[in-house]
Amino acid sequence: MKVEQTPLPGLLVLTPARFADNRGYFSETWNRQLARTVGVDIDFVQDNHSLSHQVGTVRGLHFQVPPHAQAKLVRCGRGRLFDVAVDIRCGSPTFGRWFGIELSAENGRQLLIPVGFMHGFVTREPDTEIVYKCSDYYAADHDRAVRFNDPQIAIDWGIDPDTAILSPKDAAAPVLADFDNPFVFEDPGAGAAL
Repeated sequence: MKVEQTPLPGLLVLTPARFADNRGYFSETWNRQLARTVGVDIDFVQDNHSLSHQVGTVRGLHFQVPPHAQAKLVRCGRGRLFDVAVDIRCGSPTFGRWFGIELSAENGRQLLIPVGFMHGFVTREPDTEIVYKCSDYYAADHDRAVRFNDPQIAIDWGIDPDTAILSPKDAAAPVLADFDNPFVFEDPGAGAAL
């Protein structure tokens, strides 16, 4: 598995090897033992699968607060999407900064999102599917969202924000400045678990 650091501490791009033949390919998308060898020790407890029919569907920015905060491992099962993570860890040198990457069924890349990041994506092909693992169970009382087009964060989604296809929850989400933030930065380089 290829592991790439991003400009945001703790946020990683993982690209599993693919073993192809005339039938197609096989890929091991998660291996906890292998992940531990690169400093990632996460116990994923829930898998989610989402389908978005239309190009320009935006889901996010989503996260859960403690004690049910979630790390996520995100990949595209079908189609193509632009995946985004935003660092909201107080004290982080990259607080409020975002990182985006194209994930597709074809490229096989995955984004490993630690606790303390918001997550969202926009679809770039019809009938795009996203598949992701979570380190904690869904907890409605701890579920939060921030507006996808918050001007303080200024994510370039590659679409006109006025044409984004949103859920009512995402359309009504507040800006980051209005969020009472419980996340605190712990430097992954100083031995803290992701």
